[in-house]
Amino acid sequence: MADKIDVENINTPGKTTRVDAAKYAAMKTAMLAVVPKGAAGHTAAQIKAGILPLLPDDLFPEGATAGWWLKCVQLDLEAKGVMTRHATKPLTFSQV
Repeated sequence: MADKIDVENINTPGKTTRVDAAKYAAMKTAMLAVVPKGAAGHTAAQIKAGILPLLPDDLFPEGATAGWWLKCVQLDLEAKGVMTRHATKPLTFSQV
């Protein structure tokens, strides 16, 4: 059985979900490399475009499931205070 990690969701405080630790770590590393710090954030589409070349092909073959993992990690990092969303249309995200 693969190693699992507990993730939070900013939209449901106090609830955790267990997900694959290797995929989480790879996505988190890629996202933190792409998402800027400060007020000028990136949209989810910009983040996805930036992370796809950074993801290991053995975990995300041809980017498979990258969108789901991007959202999972984004919500967890928001809950942990590492990332923030900006009230823009479309939504933008940045590191704190």
